[in-house]
Amino acid sequence: MIPQYTENLETAALTIQQHIVDEQRRFPGATGEFSFLLSGLTLATKKIQDQVRRAGINNILGEFGAVNVQGESQQILDVYSNRVMIQSLSSRKSVGVIASEEEDEARFLNDSPEAKYAVIFDPLDGSSNIDVNVSVGTTFSIVRRPAGATDDDPNQWVLQKGAKQIGAGYVVYGSSTVMVYTVGNGVHGFTLDPGIGAFVLTHENIRMPRQGKSYSVNEAYFDNFPQHYQDYINHLRSGESGNYRSRYIGSMVADFHRTLLRGGIFIYPPTASHASGKLRLLYEANPIAMIAEQAGGFATDGHSRILEVDPKEVHQRTPLVVGSQHEMELFEEFAGRRAKASSV
Repeated sequence: MIPQYTENLETAALTIQQHIVDEQRRFPGATGEFSFLLSGLTLATKKIQDQVRRAGINNILGEFGAVNVQGESQQILDVYSNRVMIQSLSSRKSVGVIASEEEDEARFLNDSPEAKYAVIFDPLDGSSNIDVNVSVGTTFSIVRRPAGATDDDPNQWVLQKGAKQIGAGYVVYGSSTVMVYTVGNGVHGFTLDPGIGAFVLTHENIRMPRQGKSYSVNEAYFDNFPQHYQDYINHLRSGESGNYRSRYIGSMVADFHRTLLRGGIFIYPPTASHASGKLRLLYEANPIAMIAEQAGGFATDGHSRILEVDPKEVHQRTPLVVGSQHEMELFEEFAGRRAKASSV
């Protein structure tokens, strides 16, 4: 007897490429170049997940032996992932500029007259966790070439507020490989089906719960957090506003992915040794913030909306607080109390 699941086949078989084409139809006169750009990102991430999955077998774990511009030791898979991202995007003539965590500076990729987009990315976020088999990810942000940008300064393309993003997303490489993306029309998630080698729609129109049950922060550094962060976390611990649990993986993409699906809050505060925070604004905080807002959440640097922060450099760092509406409103209450106390 044939199983009675035929009514679900159409949804189950919707690939990310089909979904992107459908989204493109919302824009009159669209040429397909943006869809082709996104297909380059999906191709790259499929190659990355394949190497992440086989890293131990292929003996490509550990450090590469170099230090990136952040002062961090590069992992072998960092270098590989960065190369794959650039190779996949280089054949997309619409991509004029790229900026990566693993590159010292933004740079031109294509000088084609068709080039009108910049792609900013972290090719393998949390790569130091691979050796112990913890989930890692890729983050990316897409912006248009701004009016008046010249052909001799790629920074003019990438140094734009997050509110200027026309697309953003991430991939989490875990028990399954999931891509989450937005082009400003809601947030959608796709799971890689290894049987057909394609991302298929599994999370349509994701909405972050208004309130969650967990908070995510590295509490080992609690004593070094600003006072209002400590007060806020203690409030969550106390149970006064709900029965909160601490859930921290230590891989930003994985921690945020849980927050997106289940609600709650992810906090990466400034500390005494990193007063400007540690996450990178352009290719970590900005894409996460766009996704959060499109899903009904919010993101701040502790003072201002992340998407309104004016970047000054490619690898600019920032604190990040992102999550559900209830938790974010509560955080802003504590931040407001601190600001009021400081002005007295």
